[in-house]
Amino acid sequence: MLEIAHLNKSFSLGGTKRVLDDFDLSMRPGEFVSLIGPSGCGKTTALRIVAGLLEQTSGTVTIDGSVSTGPSRDKAIVFQHFNLLPWRTAIDNVAYGLELQGMPKAKRMQVATEYLDLVGLTESAQKYPSQLSGGMRQRIGIARALAIDPKLLLMDEPFGALDALTREHLQGQLARICQERNLTTLFVTHSIDEAIYLSDRVVVMGVQPGRIIAEFHITMRKPRGDYNFRAEPEYAQVREDIWRLLEQQIVRAERVA
Repeated sequence: MLEIAHLNKSFSLGGTKRVLDDFDLSMRPGEFVSLIGPSGCGKTTALRIVAGLLEQTSGTVTIDGSVSTGPSRDKAIVFQHFNLLPWRTAIDNVAYGLELQGMPKAKRMQVATEYLDLVGLTESAQKYPSQLSGGMRQRIGIARALAIDPKLLLMDEPFGALDALTREHLQGQLARICQERNLTTLFVTHSIDEAIYLSDRVVVMGVQPGRIIAEFHITMRKPRGDYNFRAEPEYAQVREDIWRLLEQQIVRAERVA
């Protein structure tokens, strides 16, 4: 579904800085992959290039067999901050992408209602973002992304601005939706626990320059919210292995700085 090959990205700000170096990643249909790494390792840069919001220096991004060079209907992205239109109701925000695609109003309202129901916000359809909690606003953002029926869902720390309880609740909802809909999802996070809970595979990135240094296949059964996955021996081992790698990269970044 997704093939990233030899992706490089450099910025020229008072000298050339390579942010991504020979980044390669393949994802099969329905797979949930998390990118994790220290701040500045290029996680969000990679995601934005895949989304078509940022141009790579070199390398290719292929989605479902076609080279991707910009934003398209095949991809949807959910950011950390809600980015809802404050003058539009919840249902109108969900329908926004469908409106841009030219879908007739009656049909897009029908689709938007379906996805509001999917994230449990049917009763809030006529409320404005200012009338909703942070968790509810983020659920609207997720519903808006899903409503366009993308082949690839991209998520940039979508729960990072939420409190711990809301974050855990939405992790469970996202896991359920992705499994039920067989969504192909590339997810950026700073949380090891979140990555293990949600993912089929966790990809660890290093710094100076940003690159992939390890991959971990998570074999614990899904949905992981149905049991105490943190009590599984695999969880403890994978978490320890990921943390050791990240700690090394944090120290490396500090030395270079």
